[in-house]
Amino acid sequence: MTLPSLLSRTAGEPQEPLRLAEIFDLLASEPSPLRFTAYDGSATGPVDAAIGVHLTNPRAAAYLATAPGSLGMARAYVMGDIRVTGVHPGNPYDLLAALDQIHWRRPEPRTLARIARSLGLRRLIPPPPPPQEALPDWRRALEGLRHSRGRDADAIQHHYDVSNTFYEMLLGPSMTYTCACYPTSESTLEEAQAHKYDLVARKLDLKPGMRLLDVGCGWGGMVRHAVKNYGVTAIGVTLSAEQASWGEQEIKRQKLDGSAQVRYSDYRDVREGDFDAISSIGLTEHIGVANYPTYFEFLRSKLRPGGRLLNHSITRPNNLHPPRVRGGFIDRYVFPDGELTGVGRIISDLQNAGLEPRHEENLREHYARTCAAWCDNLVENWDECVAEAGDATAKVWGMYLAGSRLGFERRQIELHQVLAVRPDAEGHSSFPLRPTW
Repeated sequence: MTLPSLLSRTAGEPQEPLRLAEIFDLLASEPSPLRFTAYDGSATGPVDAAIGVHLTNPRAAAYLATAPGSLGMARAYVMGDIRVTGVHPGNPYDLLAALDQIHWRRPEPRTLARIARSLGLRRLIPPPPPPQEALPDWRRALEGLRHSRGRDADAIQHHYDVSNTFYEMLLGPSMTYTCACYPTSESTLEEAQAHKYDLVARKLDLKPGMRLLDVGCGWGGMVRHAVKNYGVTAIGVTLSAEQASWGEQEIKRQKLDGSAQVRYSDYRDVREGDFDAISSIGLTEHIGVANYPTYFEFLRSKLRPGGRLLNHSITRPNNLHPPRVRGGFIDRYVFPDGELTGVGRIISDLQNAGLEPRHEENLREHYARTCAAWCDNLVENWDECVAEAGDATAKVWGMYLAGSRLGFERRQIELHQVLAVRPDAEGHSSFPLRPTW
């Protein structure tokens, strides 16, 4: 039963309207570690709590009531209708960790009806979403099938074409927006990103004269690393025009344009073949799980016999759940049309495409540390990031990266590297008896 219908059925009940803090307490199944206050003067939670959440106006209540969970909170927070104390907007990790401690409950119908009456009909009508929010799924469907070329391009541009200047401040000098690999607990973000690229290069067994294809290459970090340190010829492709422009300029600045290139292109448009190695670092999340078979078949077709593929991607901790959560914060603000599944599904589809898995490892803790480092950069450059991209967009990134860190720490998501080879017709893999990396 919907809240409006409950409201109409119980309109005559002689009960005092609930204040917002009372509603909060009814919905929380245990005491809140936060101090919650609202524009109606109500409050709940410890007076001395380290973190405070304040609803500044009725629109905040409407956002929360009409889109419960992370989406409603994100809308109110991005619009400035929720004010948070005790955390920096560039790193709201402690806020999200505290919220994660609260277990919410669904009230029985009479209590739900009373909440609806207390909020009133006006609070049950969804306010317009923030302009930073992607279109809902049904609206995106009008623009093309999910993971069609045009819709994939729109999704990538929504996330990556914010501003190269913004990304320079967020990501640091490496301009690498994928999980780093920390060789030691004292390593810096830059050292860890360089170590990640080198780990990929060593797993692929790159040698001078080889040809590398990097699909979903971002700003070209893997391309440049492989050319400079391993003497290969490398092609990178990205669906972000901003990334391609920045990557090509950096290649020319470093005088690598004879051996390296970053193309503004769909990976499916790569005409060259017979590559010695392919790296896919952070692209699989955008492919769509149903498209994995054709994706891996395409990559296999681009490898020479004995050539290697390194697939690096975020995954779920199991293979049981649907690959996509529609309408949540991530889908609407961060990765429209993004899909995740378990590493088992990736390995299965990779095998079915004729590739042979040779090694797999989980870098989950490394991604938690990477997200924390990006949040540190965002905090350090907050004023400049806000000036470049706007307060709302900067808040989205703070919430996204802090939430991702929490997800990796608590094993809600993982990061797996899978190394595979295309065997020749006789089954030879060209692998040594033991790993060399």
